[in-house]
Amino acid sequence: MIDSTLSWNDQIVSLASKLNKACHAIRMVKSCMSREVLRMIYFSYVHLIMAYGIILGGNSHSSGTIFKIQKRIIRLINNSDRRESCCKLFKELQILPLASQYIISILVFVNKNRGLFLSNSDVHNIYTRYNLNLHMSSTKLTIVQNGVLYSGSRIFNCLPLSI
Repeated sequence: MIDSTLSWNDQIVSLASKLNKACHAIRMVKSCMSREVLRMIYFSYVHLIMAYGIILGGNSHSSGTIFKIQKRIIRLINNSDRRESCCKLFKELQILPLASQYIISILVFVNKNRGLFLSNSDVHNIYTRYNLNLHMSSTKLTIVQNGVLYSGSRIFNCLPLSI
């Protein structure tokens, strides 16, 4: 699905096109399907399209386009007005918004690839309360801060130790 020869903006345009087709498909079958079936169609069609490659571009400025399409589909499933807030609709359908999907995907990536990350105890021998946190290198480059490794460390360090 992700073509390495295309820029990320081209990828977003391609993704938006696929999601718009999914929205149209849901709109066509909506009249003869129950809400539960439409939810299953969402997870089997829309969610898979959105989840593929979300780690690479989930925090880009272009992801707002994908989120708008996701909200349109959620409103369509719930038969809601286009101006109605989607916050409660996401909760009713038990569907995660794009940003939450990105955070969970990053956390799963960090958990599966712990060998790529250093903890603070690996960097220095001083016992501190943040000793078990992942080490974050100091950088001012936005491209590095938006990268998977830096973002993953930052998000992982926000979790409570009990998790």
